[in-house]
Amino acid sequence: MLKIPPMRIYSWNVNGLRAAVKKDFKGSLEQFNPDVLGLQETKAQEDQVLEALADLKGYYVYANHAVKKGYSGTAILSKQEPVQVHRDMGIQEHDQEGRIITAEYDNLYVTSVYVPNSKHGLVRLEERQRWDRNFCAYLKDLEVHKPVVVMGDFNVAHQEIDIARPKSNYNKTPGYTQQEIDGMTRFLEAGFVDTFRSRHPDTVKYSWWSYRGGAREKNVGWRLDYVLASPVIDTSVEEAVILNDIFGSDHCPVGIHLA
Repeated sequence: MLKIPPMRIYSWNVNGLRAAVKKDFKGSLEQFNPDVLGLQETKAQEDQVLEALADLKGYYVYANHAVKKGYSGTAILSKQEPVQVHRDMGIQEHDQEGRIITAEYDNLYVTSVYVPNSKHGLVRLEERQRWDRNFCAYLKDLEVHKPVVVMGDFNVAHQEIDIARPKSNYNKTPGYTQQEIDGMTRFLEAGFVDTFRSRHPDTVKYSWWSYRGGAREKNVGWRLDYVLASPVIDTSVEEAVILNDIFGSDHCPVGIHLA
């Protein structure tokens, strides 16, 4: 029987790490106190991530960055030193933007992911569909060896409950097309559990709000950020949370507590 250690695993799209640091990122970290934190949209090269977090005590810091400077990027902060850290998925088409970083521990993998946005006019939708298929296969390959927690900005509202205005956005807005919804469904059909929705089937809670029109104050948002887990890990999830009261980005942190 695989023993999963108690851990607080969180994800946060910070929409620019250096900007977030100026908005009391470290103070926020103290509030929710993650053992492992996956970051997305760091918008920084690896050395810039390390520099921005140089005075952060108690965490090992690892980053993956895009070829294009100031764009995309992911990171993992971990209180425990991982056995190994893996970057990207090994497919050149998908490995130019620093969108995946995986920390390997004795009993599990933890992956931080920033899934591509289909963009205005859905110009990247076809590429996004290939990404979803290939990333799911990548996670299933990891799962052959150890169970997986994959967390991050999946850039999709999976169900009507996950978006404030479903009808006006359906099949028009990036992140709420049927193709993207089907892509998320495939992760669940592959066996990964949406830890928040499985525990809170009827809870309306969002993780992203536009900066325009007072969307956050009005709670006109989307649930774009997820923590998915292999079933053996899901059985150890004591709590799955979305921290709407943490500011500093247009996204808020989401996480799980493993007992």
